[in-house]
Amino acid sequence: MPNRGRSREIFPGLVLSAAIGMMAAGFEWAEIRLLGHAYLDGLVVAILVGTLLHTIFGLNERFAAGVKFSAKIILEVAIVLLGGTISATTIASSGLPLIATIVAVVIVTLVLSYAIGRLLGLDDRLATLVSCGNSICGNSAIMAAAPAIEARSEDVAASIGFTAVLGIVVVVLLPFCFTLLGLTEWQYGVVAGLSVYAVPQVLAATVTVGPLSAQIGTIVKLVRVLMLGPVVLAVGLRHGRQGDARLPISLLVPWFIVGFILLMAARSFLILPDVAVEPLHIASSELTLVAMAALGLSVNLRSVLASGGRVLAAGTSSIAVLVTLAILAAVFLPIS
Repeated sequence: MPNRGRSREIFPGLVLSAAIGMMAAGFEWAEIRLLGHAYLDGLVVAILVGTLLHTIFGLNERFAAGVKFSAKIILEVAIVLLGGTISATTIASSGLPLIATIVAVVIVTLVLSYAIGRLLGLDDRLATLVSCGNSICGNSAIMAAAPAIEARSEDVAASIGFTAVLGIVVVVLLPFCFTLLGLTEWQYGVVAGLSVYAVPQVLAATVTVGPLSAQIGTIVKLVRVLMLGPVVLAVGLRHGRQGDARLPISLLVPWFIVGFILLMAARSFLILPDVAVEPLHIASSELTLVAMAALGLSVNLRSVLASGGRVLAAGTSSIAVLVTLAILAAVFLPIS
């Protein structure tokens, strides 16, 4: 927990994020009352409003710490709480086929993304960073892979720039696939888990569709994130390094993944009572709304131009390939 001085530093940005979240929730409520349906979900509204505010007006320094705290810690707590709403039986019907599909999609996307980057003129290391970020978990994968391949700081910045912007675009646009393609909630959860960059963003892309989508999407994404260690080791060996043994375990296996798994285990073994599931779901949803506003406040659309045309083109093409593979995988994956 932050100390008193740290709390004062965090407070302004936290309040701003919460205010945008409340406004977004009010907008969704008004849609339902006036139109009978929420055509633009509150989570998406929170992201868009935060992004537009930062892009148009910038983000005052006094809000920075609280926005960062909300976009990271609050959202990670939301993910941990979500684990308490999921039982292992949710994925028991898929088991090994689902895990094998996740591994296959990550490997194929990693190779194709790298190839696209090279064809568009990116150098070897920059193409590697883009492919790692696109295939696994965005910024976290880029930051983990960078020291393993001795990437330049400007390459890391360019790669992170495209993941920040394209990550938001995917979260906003992906839910339209659910209706347009006639996917089931289970299938859409697989698509989101396979294609959305960051674990927290999976919540934003799936909660609007339904709880089953959020559960499956989060589980699929967590398995995908767990491939970060082997992938970083592989790219490190390819670039003449012995992997990157100096990387802390907290980067390869973040604390919130451990917390999510522990709560899911508690739910699966009935240690966590049924009566706790609904409060955990509500708390996770409310925290996610605040964090999505903060996530939007963290993004400046001008970074699209700053990251460079070739990097943006490589990232856009790669994410199109990833979404296509995810949809094919979800549609043809056998489930009972």
